[in-house]
Amino acid sequence: MMELWKTWFSFLVIVLLTVECQGNHCTASQAKTCSECIRVAEECSYCADEGFTYPRCDTWSNLNFTCKEVIRVKTSMRIHKATAINTSSNRAQISPQLVSMTLRAGEERTLDIEVFQPQEAPVDLYFLMDFSNSMKDDLDNLKKLGLQLADVVKNMSNDYTIGFGKFVDKVTVPQTDMRPLRLKEPWPNSEAPFSFKNVIPLTSNANHFTQELEKEKISGNVDAPEGGFDAILQVAVCQNDIGWREESTHLLVFSTESAFHYEADGSNVLSGILRRNDEKCHLDDTGTYTQDTQQDYPSIPTLIRLLGKQSIIPIFAVTNYSYSYYEKLSKYFPVSDIGRLQKDSSNILDLLRSAFKNIQSKMEIRAENVPKTMKARISSLSAAKSHSESSTFTINQGEVNKFQLSLRALENINKNHLCNIAKEKQKEMITVKPSTFTDALNLDASLFCEQCHCEQNPEVNSPKCRYNGDFACGYCLCRDEWQGSDCSCRKGSEGNIAACIDPKSNSSQVCSKRGECQCGTCHCLPSKNHLEKYDGMYCEYSNLLCPRYAGFTCNDRGRCFEEKCQCDNGWTGLSCECPISNATCINANGLLCNGKGTCLCGRCKCEEQNTDPTCGSTTYLQLLGLCEDTRTCVQCQAWNTGEKKGQNCKTCSNVFEFVDELKSDQLVTESCQFRDEDDDCTYYYTVEKHPSANVSYVQVLKKKDCPPGGFLWLIPLIIFLMLLLGLLLLLCWKYFAWCRACCGKLPCCAMLPCCATGPMVGFKEDHYMLRQSKMTSSSLDTPMVRTGKQHGTDIVRWKVTDNVHKGATAHSQLVSPKDTVLYNLSLRAARMFNSDLKNPDSRESEQLRLLVEENLNDVYKRIPGAQTVRKTRFRTQPNAGKRSDLTIIDAQLPAPRAAQPEIVKLTEHQVTMGTFNDLKVIPGYYTVASDRDAHGQVEFQDGVESVDVRVPLFVKEEDDDEKRLLVEAMDVPLGMAEIGKRSVDITIIKEAGPRISPAAKSVVTFLQPSYQCQRQDQVANIALLREIIDDGRTQVSYKTRDLTAKDGKDYIATENEVTFLPGETRKEIPIKLLEQTEMDSLLANEQIKQFLVELYKPRNGAKLGKFPRTTVTIGDEITKHRLDLNQSLFPIDSPPLNVKAQPIDSKRIQVNWNPALGDVTGYKLKYWPEDDEFSSQTIDTKNNFAELTNLQPNCDYAMEVAAYNSLGSGPCSSIARCCTLAGSSETTPLKQGAMSISSPPSNVKAQPINSRKIRLNWTPPPGRPIGYKVTYWFEGDESSSQVLSTTTPSAELTNLYPYSDYEMNVFAYNALGAGPRSDTARCRTLEDLPNEPGRLAFNVISPTVTQLSWAEPSETNGEIVEYEVTYMVVNDENKPIGPKKTVKINKPKKRMMLIENLKEEQPYLYTVRARNGAGWGPMREATMNLSTQPKRPMSIPIIPDIPIIDAEGHDEYENFLMYSTDVIRSPKPSVSDETDMQQINQNTNIHSQQFTRTMGDLSMHSNTYTMMSGQGLPAPGMKGVNYTVTQQMIGGRRRTNSEDVNAALENLETVLHENRSPGIPSTPTRLVFSALGATSLKVSWQKPPCEREVLGYRVSYQPLAGGEMKTVDISDPNENSLIISDLLPNYSYMFKVKALSEKGWGPEREGVITIESKVDPRSPLSPIPGSPFTLSTPSAPGPLVFTAINSELLKLSWEKPRKPNGDIMGYLVTCEPLDGHGEIKTFQVEGDDEEMTLMVPNLSENIPYKFKVQAKTTQGFGPEREGIITIESQDGGRSPHANFFKYNKQMVTRHEGFTTPGTMATETNLMKSTIGPFSDEMTVTTQKTEDETFITQQITRTMMTYGAVTKQVESKLYEA
Repeated sequence: MMELWKTWFSFLVIVLLTVECQGNHCTASQAKTCSECIRVAEECSYCADEGFTYPRCDTWSNLNFTCKEVIRVKTSMRIHKATAINTSSNRAQISPQLVSMTLRAGEERTLDIEVFQPQEAPVDLYFLMDFSNSMKDDLDNLKKLGLQLADVVKNMSNDYTIGFGKFVDKVTVPQTDMRPLRLKEPWPNSEAPFSFKNVIPLTSNANHFTQELEKEKISGNVDAPEGGFDAILQVAVCQNDIGWREESTHLLVFSTESAFHYEADGSNVLSGILRRNDEKCHLDDTGTYTQDTQQDYPSIPTLIRLLGKQSIIPIFAVTNYSYSYYEKLSKYFPVSDIGRLQKDSSNILDLLRSAFKNIQSKMEIRAENVPKTMKARISSLSAAKSHSESSTFTINQGEVNKFQLSLRALENINKNHLCNIAKEKQKEMITVKPSTFTDALNLDASLFCEQCHCEQNPEVNSPKCRYNGDFACGYCLCRDEWQGSDCSCRKGSEGNIAACIDPKSNSSQVCSKRGECQCGTCHCLPSKNHLEKYDGMYCEYSNLLCPRYAGFTCNDRGRCFEEKCQCDNGWTGLSCECPISNATCINANGLLCNGKGTCLCGRCKCEEQNTDPTCGSTTYLQLLGLCEDTRTCVQCQAWNTGEKKGQNCKTCSNVFEFVDELKSDQLVTESCQFRDEDDDCTYYYTVEKHPSANVSYVQVLKKKDCPPGGFLWLIPLIIFLMLLLGLLLLLCWKYFAWCRACCGKLPCCAMLPCCATGPMVGFKEDHYMLRQSKMTSSSLDTPMVRTGKQHGTDIVRWKVTDNVHKGATAHSQLVSPKDTVLYNLSLRAARMFNSDLKNPDSRESEQLRLLVEENLNDVYKRIPGAQTVRKTRFRTQPNAGKRSDLTIIDAQLPAPRAAQPEIVKLTEHQVTMGTFNDLKVIPGYYTVASDRDAHGQVEFQDGVESVDVRVPLFVKEEDDDEKRLLVEAMDVPLGMAEIGKRSVDITIIKEAGPRISPAAKSVVTFLQPSYQCQRQDQVANIALLREIIDDGRTQVSYKTRDLTAKDGKDYIATENEVTFLPGETRKEIPIKLLEQTEMDSLLANEQIKQFLVELYKPRNGAKLGKFPRTTVTIGDEITKHRLDLNQSLFPIDSPPLNVKAQPIDSKRIQVNWNPALGDVTGYKLKYWPEDDEFSSQTIDTKNNFAELTNLQPNCDYAMEVAAYNSLGSGPCSSIARCCTLAGSSETTPLKQGAMSISSPPSNVKAQPINSRKIRLNWTPPPGRPIGYKVTYWFEGDESSSQVLSTTTPSAELTNLYPYSDYEMNVFAYNALGAGPRSDTARCRTLEDLPNEPGRLAFNVISPTVTQLSWAEPSETNGEIVEYEVTYMVVNDENKPIGPKKTVKINKPKKRMMLIENLKEEQPYLYTVRARNGAGWGPMREATMNLSTQPKRPMSIPIIPDIPIIDAEGHDEYENFLMYSTDVIRSPKPSVSDETDMQQINQNTNIHSQQFTRTMGDLSMHSNTYTMMSGQGLPAPGMKGVNYTVTQQMIGGRRRTNSEDVNAALENLETVLHENRSPGIPSTPTRLVFSALGATSLKVSWQKPPCEREVLGYRVSYQPLAGGEMKTVDISDPNENSLIISDLLPNYSYMFKVKALSEKGWGPEREGVITIESKVDPRSPLSPIPGSPFTLSTPSAPGPLVFTAINSELLKLSWEKPRKPNGDIMGYLVTCEPLDGHGEIKTFQVEGDDEEMTLMVPNLSENIPYKFKVQAKTTQGFGPEREGIITIESQDGGRSPHANFFKYNKQMVTRHEGFTTPGTMATETNLMKSTIGPFSDEMTVTTQKTEDETFITQQITRTMMTYGAVTKQVESKLYEA
């Protein structure tokens, strides 16, 4: 009996385990081996029993009952060293110190860390000072303050040391004056120049410090930037020389008044002779830096790294001149400080006190050496506060601060499991170290990739496996073709077919006809339906038969396993429809179902009806989720399906109806769609719900969307329904016609339903007449009434139009759509109005104002160009029905005029939703008013007869004497009412008599009554100020008037207007000045030149101020001195303007103001507590801002400012008031029972809408989120990310770049914080039309031939697939008078073509446009008449492989494009005209000799050519030029001049690249960089010329500061661009590009580039998301255009770079003769015009010149634009000055080749030239030896001149 019970018990356990196994993720992983199983998750175990028949990979709880040998492995975390923190010690400490940790893929572990910073720690302070001559007074003051400086350090810590160092700059040109006397003493009583000296190592002896400091003398240098970076690096790396102590806080005070040199300055200035800094200590016995002239300056990232490594905190004490440089520099360091020095450093002690106070409370903690397989994050667990998103925290000194390190292993890298990557990348020692500590936490982190012990020693060729496999871990690992549990069956054999038949089924089908039986095991086949997969022992299960919920398999919350849902964590139920957590049932008060129901399957089952999802009362603001709530009722009411079908449908209370068409989304509360599980069809319906009613009105679309099926049976039904419908319509028409007739004749018929009329809404009056003098408000409350039935709610949309009497086009002629307009907004808040809101200074009013502005700004920020909301006020609307006691919000939104439709649409949408983020508003009411029209809504509630429409009257100073406004009722978007009286007219009359003008909005004035300017300035900028009284847009006109200065002689007269936009207070009027005439210079005209600038015609509320006109004096330094003697100082008679105060924290206030008018020396700021003026204090400042400190928290202060000079103080400004912040804020306790969000949003899907928008949708996570944050960025450049907030589970990303790849994720948040981020989604925006191509460039070859080229569009917005070029003959009015020729170029990289056989002396109109996937872009046009170009022909380089077009070709010829390569590379031509050849032979003697001989196995062939020019020897002093004219036929036509030019240029290329090995490509040309982001750019180049085919390219790049050299090989020779995405911001990179042919690699083209962007001050390698980025140098100038003026003078012109990347300071032009004899000339061209020109003199005819042009900005020179030009002689090359390469008398060329019996081949080329009448001779011998491995080329040049012989030998070795 006992045995029977044991048997039944075992059977029951097995059954239960089998059922449970079907639902866990261990079995679903289908791990094949033990190692794969234990790597799945912590709870997964493996059964190693022999003959185990159940899944071996399962949870330990399942296997523990049935398996004897269970393998279970856990990851671990061990703390090896954790010395407790001793708070009584003065040493900084961290605990624990050593930890080891193993992680599975996807696993995350946390570690708590304690950090202790003592109140008083040892301090080492090193003072590093600039010793240039300008710092002499600073050094004198420092000597006086020596002991006091030591006292300041002593106050920091009793255990201190102090040291001193000095620096100037590199002792070399151009930094230092290298004249011997200056090297000895650059200034009187000064020390010799030096780079850096360690004067006083760190010492605790203050007296010694002071004594040594007294001995120091100043030194000097030449250029303004100093070499302080050299000194900082030596201070950091020379620890022993400086004396840094290990356990102390290291402070470095850096004092200077100049900017700094940094890396590459030494190389650029000194022509690249300095090598990179080696970051080592180079101090001699005297403490002097010895490698200053041998090494370059260090880079900024190098200093950041070295100072961080040595825990040195920099403090920059700099003067106002260089403050901006070092302010940016200080932000790169994690912990640093900066202070502004007085000119003599008198405030250095106060600066140090303030800096140390700021530094004491800061600490940076970050994890270093984190491998790519893991992610680390540090957060605070104590009172420490993180600074934004960085790893810098504010700590409490003297207390133990607690932090938490989170380390997570990634799931995979590039879809590879982490255990499959290299083992060295699976383990790393991570260091966690605070910024000021020497101690650190060492974390030995490794991935768990262990192998089960049973797999390490398998039983090889085990008999258990029939000797056909190895036995390990309880099962056989079969080899080769064997398979089965005991490896007894060969693959392909069926084996025991009975084992493949499901015994549970009544069928005898093998593997359920879904698989193949192999060795008694079913192997499932793929289904014809790609969505279906079979599984199970007999392939009996289909994943399509798994339970579905809401139309999704397993509710998209799990995976299908054997037709059962295996749910994800947190979900349960047959179809995973029920969340395990009850978080979705908890309301805002933390109550489960509000205490009025039970939580079942994640939903509340409420005891009451008509409640929200958590059994709370339904209001307007609780309408979200209506679709889900009404779904089951709609299913049963409409289709009798779903959960409530049958009797349960009677519990539904909503009003239901079928409709043929649903209302739009704007007219309903929610639009819903779901899939019906019964028939797999999708149905649609809308829900309308109002706050005053508890009933939902549902309209269901009659037609479902169903999968395709049979529909023939519908045809008879449709015919019958159509007949029935026609009959019903006929009866209805007859019935209504009779009703209408009856209603008109018999009053008794009025009771019939067809005679009833609905409610009507309309304006009460027809017209209003207003007099402006009697108006007391800028708006008019216009009543609107409702007649008929007063039931229900009606919302009326209205509109107001200003100045309708002027017509529709009046506004469009006066305004620009780009103008910024103040939009007046009105909304009705969902809160009662009280007396506190009347007072704008009350606390409740201020809190509501902040809430309103924060939420409105968050909503309206999606409007392009919108600014922040301002001037928020609160009021009530008296006649508003039942809403009269609610709060009306009035605010102003500055935004572009063109954005008005979008603002109205967005406002109406948010009002309909009832919320602006967290701001709750009442639907049915809003107003959006610009300066010329207004839009809005009003609401009639149930039972309300009349409401007021507040109409803005748009009163303006420029209004007509009588103007008319039109107010219209547009429509009724919600309700049953119809519009009756639709409009009302309002007329406003201005009286002719006196009236009170509106108050001025602003006062405009010149800054001072007179200005002085210098002629060399070229432009006089006259400052104009505005004092804002009522902010808005104002205008004023100005004009100039002659005094002693004359228009056109001394300056250019101007008359224009100035527009101040909202918030602007200062403008400048530019007036161009002219150079002094020669007459004035000769006569030494000493008359003072002056002219007048005056203001007039102020508009839009502007008023002229104190100085409506100003006198401008033009002169030089003598004039300025004479004026200074004649003019006296004026007293200040105007106060500072626009005084504004802003609280910084509880004890500080920042005050700013506009400068006062006049000669101001400084300002005095007086401030006091608002209720105690007798305790006022005054501070003095030279700036127009100040910071008030040591104030009381939460206290109101008043302040005023007065300017002063030597004549006294001016008037005080108006009083400004400000309240400091509260000292501490009490946090509100969290609501009891609230749940945090623990899972990310799911089903994140992105879809492009157009070229600039992407729609993102997702499924909300559990936890009642109140909002979402969407982060999106360029793919691969997460540093450029931007964040978008939304309250709905969808978002629209706007203002994107066309045809760009974006990545995005989203997380939800609620009151308890943010949840995890979702998986990253990817999407590419659609293509947009490209911009027009760049400027067309014409290289005129002859009056009938031109080369046309153009640049790629500035924004391609996709992939350019072709260009279209058209040209036609036009007349002088640019109108076509001939047919248009069209050519399409389908090679988008070939942006050049050659057009021949044009008509002479006829202008042509050329157009070019580009096409991408979106279509054709706009055209670029140009008109050119070739005959107007210079008569002197010029040699123009023609790029190979460009189209050649015959302008006289027929239509069929237009579609055929001949490329110049066809001409250049064509076979040797045949002579077509004997007369031409005879003519050639008359002028040129050509002797040719060719022989071949054989000597045994050695063969030799030789060719010799001798060319003599002229009929005989030229006379002494005469020179000739070789030229050859050869005619050939191409495609049945004669060669043209342009093709001859191509051939000549090909020969020129051969001569210029003589030294290059044959077949090796030359240098790629035109290296161009384009910034795509802060860390990515596009580099492109042009294909280099090569005798062989180019096979590919290699691009290499490396930081100039050193680092890994990265190389990218491109195998496609047509791909000449590359996108790099892994750059660091603000780093300089060297790029190199070279080409490959079958002969080897060619030379490299180099380029240096830097992408500048704003970075996180505490993380200099991370750019700030959304910040702008620019290339540090300009792009290349536009195409070079050459114009020959005469035989020696050339005009060169070019366009400004398309991307200047800063202010262009000038250009560098280089002219290089290619004959190798002339000198290279350089020209510095100043200017920043759109088109620049340069006249180049002293050129020679028939000499090719290479020109290079580079643009220069403050960051250096940009890339070069090159061009080659030759001015040919007019007589065909026979002029006395012709000297083309000086090969002009005799040239002998010989070619010999030898082939040896082995594999060696030798070729010899000899070229011998005799030059000039003195028989100078040059011989060039080229010998090439080739074998299987190497090619050796030797070039020997021998030159004999006047009897002297010069010989040069050059050898090169190439790999074959």
